[in-house]
Amino acid sequence: MRATLRWAQADLRTHRGEALFIVLATAGIVASLLLAAALFGYATNPWQRVFTQSHGAHVWIHTGPSADAARLAELDGVAAVSGPYPTAATTVESRGTRATVELRGAVEPPGSGRPLLTAGRWLDPAEPNGVVLESSLARSLWAEPGDTLTLPGTVRTLTVLGVADSAEPRYRPGEQPGLVWSLPSTVRRADGRGGQVIGLRLDDPEDTDYAVQRAVTVLGSGAVSEVSDWRQARAAAQGDNRLLGQVLGLFGLGALVAAALAVHGAIGTRIRGHLRDISVLKAIGFTPGQVVRIFLLQHLAFALLGAVVAAALTQALGRLIPGRLGDAVGVWQGLPGHTAALFAVPVAAVLFIGATTGLAAWRAGRVPPVPVLRAAAPLGGRLSAVARGALGLRVLGLRLPPALVLGWHKAFTRRPRSLATVSRLALPLLLIVVALSAWTTIDRFHSRPEQIGLAAALTVRADESLSDRDARTLLAGNPQVAAVHPGVEVAALVPGQTGTIALRGLGTRQDPYPFSLAAGRPARGPDEAVAGQGLLDLLDVRVGDWVRMTVGAQPQILHIVGRSIEPENGGRVISTSLDTLRENDPGLRPTLYQLQLRPHADPHQVAAALTASAHGRFDVHPVTNPADGLSPLRGVVVGLIAVLALIGLIELLTAIGGTIREGERDLLALKAIGLSPRQITAVTVTATGCTALAAVLVGSTLGVPLAHWLINAQGRSSGIGAGVAQGPSPVLLLLFGTAAVLGAAALAALPAARSGRRRLADTLSAVA
Repeated sequence: MRATLRWAQADLRTHRGEALFIVLATAGIVASLLLAAALFGYATNPWQRVFTQSHGAHVWIHTGPSADAARLAELDGVAAVSGPYPTAATTVESRGTRATVELRGAVEPPGSGRPLLTAGRWLDPAEPNGVVLESSLARSLWAEPGDTLTLPGTVRTLTVLGVADSAEPRYRPGEQPGLVWSLPSTVRRADGRGGQVIGLRLDDPEDTDYAVQRAVTVLGSGAVSEVSDWRQARAAAQGDNRLLGQVLGLFGLGALVAAALAVHGAIGTRIRGHLRDISVLKAIGFTPGQVVRIFLLQHLAFALLGAVVAAALTQALGRLIPGRLGDAVGVWQGLPGHTAALFAVPVAAVLFIGATTGLAAWRAGRVPPVPVLRAAAPLGGRLSAVARGALGLRVLGLRLPPALVLGWHKAFTRRPRSLATVSRLALPLLLIVVALSAWTTIDRFHSRPEQIGLAAALTVRADESLSDRDARTLLAGNPQVAAVHPGVEVAALVPGQTGTIALRGLGTRQDPYPFSLAAGRPARGPDEAVAGQGLLDLLDVRVGDWVRMTVGAQPQILHIVGRSIEPENGGRVISTSLDTLRENDPGLRPTLYQLQLRPHADPHQVAAALTASAHGRFDVHPVTNPADGLSPLRGVVVGLIAVLALIGLIELLTAIGGTIREGERDLLALKAIGLSPRQITAVTVTATGCTALAAVLVGSTLGVPLAHWLINAQGRSSGIGAGVAQGPSPVLLLLFGTAAVLGAAALAALPAARSGRRRLADTLSAVA
């Protein structure tokens, strides 16, 4: 054991840089996997915690004010009900920020779907104007207990008594109204459209669709205005955190495989360079098992050190990371499974690296104690006919340098080993190309939002005192507004009455709304519509099919002629023109306006100007860009590229060392044919550059389509749909490839120069 430790210590002193790279790469990989686990936990557990503690309802059904919603408590499979509660739609304002809300009348906190107070207190009959805000609405309004809310257009005010968490769908400006609990008397005094809401907690959550269908049958489709269930609320709560976790997990696993292969290649190369040392160890009494343990335990120690460093840093400093990643780590550290994950992830990474390096270490144990005489022929092999012809080839009147031809021959003459080296080096490069594609896709959401379903920058809802003509005149009068598209959005019951979707009428046939289409054609004729991927999946239909839905008591039949990219409502949106909806309801008037702005216009400044020009009769909101929640992904991508570059550097150093060791016997032949030390150096540099170039070509060729497939698959699963992926530009790929090849050549220059200047005696000793 003492001799083993002394040899391992001596080997470590000789290869300090390689050991440091392995430790740092392992630390980066384990940190990525731990952050992925934190984001997964952060995405799922907070909502699940609120749902469990509040005994959340699995289904929330909104009805008209005259419906007998209490009958739903008698349905089979309903374990408990929350409500029915009277509701009213209205708008509140706080500190200059407006929000569309649903006032919900209640006296005592319900037993099922109970709001969980996080600040303040519950409603008090002694304060008839007191309200409790759902937490996401409170954050949007910058409101806290004690603040006063105003109702625009009236002199009434509401006092915030408390803030509470709820497992219902969260507030999203322009999409989902915020939830405000108030006394029933406050709801009755509201001027907005009234109704009822009831929550159903089911015995079996898997029966959600059947329960909704039964409820709609009992009440009548004309009485039901909207249905939401726990799956939609959970998906909305998880939002982009789950995507961040998936990205980190995917790249973490890919980097783990790349690092394991790099370590495997490093051990294999070191074994080929230490054959005589291993033979000496066996000659003095080391058994094959001891030799295997030397290499295996040495690299396991490097991996273990990196894993421990990553776990310690994540635990101690993870919550200090700015933005969502830091918040996720802070929440994750308080979850029950945190300790197990903090232990299991590093252990699994170390064991995986150990398993992949075990084969190379086993080869070290098979080295015979007496060195086998080396072949007299140079390992580079005989020159092929192509190589011999290239030596005499002239390009533009100049003969190709011998170093270039011999370097190319040296890089690819040993096909199995060359292919293995190129494959190991191509894997981190491939993952870097995928990471660059993720970056450019996010940049596309910001720089060209009209291509991913966000043609409008602002959504405006006008006060009922304004006519359609007056509203459009005020909006079009702003010089920064390029186009005004009137529209309406209503909830529609899907066929089978198992849920609701968003039915939108935007633009007119004379001035159509510019939808972003990924398949099919625009909706131009009567009863034609385009739909999001989420709706197509929900209804199991395709472009070209006809679908029937119910709006109130009115059926609506539409022909889907195209698939649009829909970042809102999980893609469960079907859109047509306002003229098509008016054919069923001639008195339909626009309830919203989508505004396209001129290039370089600031949406926030335009929103402020429109609000001022309408004297508070406009409720203006910027259109939510899904990429806003993915801003932390940019930092994640940079970190992942750094980790992958480090792994690629390890593999590159291994390849350079192997090329120089295996080329020691070629030095005599190269010097014998008259090559100078500079030309011999150029041979090794060219061989390294050719290997890097082959890896870049493989990584880029496979990375771009893989990135498109992964990003579009994520788009399909989220409901946005395929067609959002954007690969790196050819210029960026060219710069990336050039930097990789030139960097590899520069990295090989110094050791190649040292090898080319070796004395003849040293060369003869190496060959012997």
